[in-house]
Parts: sequence; structure tokens; C-alpha cells
Amino acid sequence: MKPLLSLSALIDGLNERIGLAVRWLILVMVVISAGNASVRYLFNTSSNAWLEVQWYLFSAVFLLCSGYTLLRNEHIRIDVVSGRLSRPLQIWIDILGTVFFLFPAIILIMWLSWPMFMNSFLQGEMSGDAGGLLRWPVKLLIPIGFLLLLIQGMSELIKKIAILTGDIPDPGEHGHHHHTSADGDAA
Repeated sequence: MKPLLSLSALIDGLNERIGLAVRWLILVMVVISAGNASVRYLFNTSSNAWLEVQWYLFSAVFLLCSGYTLLRNEHIRIDVVSGRLSRPLQIWIDILGTVFFLFPAIILIMWLSWPMFMNSFLQGEMSGDAGGLLRWPVKLLIPIGFLLLLIQGMSELIKKIAILTGDIPDPGEHGHHHHTSADGDAA
């Protein structure tokens, strides 16, 4: 289990670094949005390219931070039922949900999005809007973002199994739902 926990720690570190870096794009989006709005109102002109940059940056944050969100256990959950179950049963639900729902959905999305990206890249697809941008860079974010989510799902699966086998402590014990790295250290 130790090599798998080491792999999990590497994956956690990767998504942690990506999440912390990519979140700065939110500030960039705000600055671009404010600048674009100011130019539109002051000079009565606008640019579709700047609007599309905002959409691309939002897409980058959403997609590239999906693994980081899973790492931090900040994804949307419905704990009304599972919150009343025993902790081992909650962990089993997470394991089964990851294997039978999360992984298949991710793999399907990656499988469907790759040809879409490749077609866009090979055709040099441009936005249909005047002054718009190339489309392939934002389409590439889909398989990359879901790859990051897939490997983080693998890391979470490793940690859940390690908790069940007693190889690492359960950070969710006693209602504490904070992030724990694969070596059991609270972050």
C-alpha cells in the first residue's frame, strides 16, 4: 500500500499546485471584465476577443481546478442520507461511487472530447464571432481537466481503501471533514 500512497501524495501535490496557480485566473478575469466594460462605456467600443478570453479563463478555472476541488472535498454532495450512516459505510459509498459513477463518466467525457479537440485543432477552428479567438485551446481544456479529475479520483480511491485497511487515519472521523494528504497529515 505504501507505493500507492506515495503515488496518491504525488497526485495530490500536482492538483494542489495546479489549483493554487489556476485560481489566480479569477483575478485576471475580473480585471479583463472591468477593463472591457470600462472601454465599452467610455469609448463605446468593445471586442469579442476580450469577451471570449473571459469565457476561456472561466473554463480554465472550472476544468483545471476540478481535481483540486475533489482533493479538497469541496464538490457538491448530498449528505442528507449518507451523513446518518456509519463512517465505514460512507467510505464504501465513496468507493463505489468513484468506481461505478465518477470513473465511467470521466472516461466517457474524455473519450468524446478528444476528437472534438482534434478536429478543432486540425481545422484551425475560429470563433464565429467577429474578432473571435481560436477554439481549440479551450477545447483542449476539457480532456486535460477531466484527466486531472480522473487521477485525483484515483488518489481519493487509494486513500479511502487505505483508511478502510487502517494504513492511514480517517480524517472524516468524528465529523471532521478537512483535507488530509496521503501520508495522513492534515493540511
